[in-house]
Amino acid sequence: MQEGSRGKTAKSATAAGTRKPIPETARGSRGPSIADVAQAAGVSAQTVSRVSNGLTNVEESTRNRVLNAMKELGYRPNRAARALKSGRFKSIGVIMFTLSSFGNMRTLDAIATAASQAGYSVTLIPVHGPTTGTVSGAYNRLREQDVDGVVIIFEAHMLDRADIALPDDLPAVVIDSNAGYGYPMVDTDQAEGARLATEHLLHLGHAQVWHIGGPPSSFSATHRAESWKQTLEEAGIEAPPVCHGDWSTESGYRIGLEIGRNPAMTAIFAANDQMALGAVRALHELGRSIPDDVSIVGFDDLEESTSFWPPLTTIHQDFHTVGRLSIENLLQQMAGQSPGSGVTTVPTRLVVRKSTAAPAR
Repeated sequence: MQEGSRGKTAKSATAAGTRKPIPETARGSRGPSIADVAQAAGVSAQTVSRVSNGLTNVEESTRNRVLNAMKELGYRPNRAARALKSGRFKSIGVIMFTLSSFGNMRTLDAIATAASQAGYSVTLIPVHGPTTGTVSGAYNRLREQDVDGVVIIFEAHMLDRADIALPDDLPAVVIDSNAGYGYPMVDTDQAEGARLATEHLLHLGHAQVWHIGGPPSSFSATHRAESWKQTLEEAGIEAPPVCHGDWSTESGYRIGLEIGRNPAMTAIFAANDQMALGAVRALHELGRSIPDDVSIVGFDDLEESTSFWPPLTTIHQDFHTVGRLSIENLLQQMAGQSPGSGVTTVPTRLVVRKSTAAPAR
């Protein structure tokens, strides 16, 4: 009998008010099996396996019938058995230092989306201190949970200044870091973004560009500050001291009040959009018009950046591509392919809005 005809028979029986009896074996202490579900749903064991593994080559009506049989029988797929058969647990671990930053949350969302599309679940392990010990501990916890690979998002420099030495029995990809750890890395081109922001302000005619930087412990903040300074030096301009914030709007506001009182200050590059927003508020309170008196550029391209007053010129980061490439890299390693230990950089782009203009003469 064909699968389709079985479906019609089962459908007719249900319509008549009858159900296929629950197999006696399903009522035993061992619990229901794939064969029990197949018998109850009137399909083959292979079809039950396809539904259990989330494959799409099953008709919707058949899928619903199988799912209903699973629910009625209390069937749960045996994850360990499937892993022994396939060599995969279909799970990817993620280690992160903080969940509070916009970039990290967008990157995590992109990773989870890409992993789900590949048929993998995601297990998140947040760690509070950026040290080798905390990372290694989180890595070992993920190994105990039977993940197939790990993505590590480094927001900060390692406090103990030690190289990361993780076990080599799990594939790993690093995001938001610098070279030198010996693992494949994926990151936004931080230096390019900072250069684009600084050059944009210089090309408008500003004689100097001040920088509201992120915390010195952050890789992203360090890369952006170094590129900003180098771009100024290449233009023959001595860079002023970096004004370090903590990524928050409040820190941008505080720094904006400090540097905004300098009448010679006409251009600001902020290391993220939140600090740029705080600086915008400070400049408004000081009576300095944007962009007539001061131009400002952010970094990230928040969805809300178009609603700043004025709309914010900023650097767009493609977090979706970062997450997708990290999962693709990890899947290649899990398949026995070697993508190498180099750095894959995702381009940034300048988005010009109303917060920048030529300086007043």
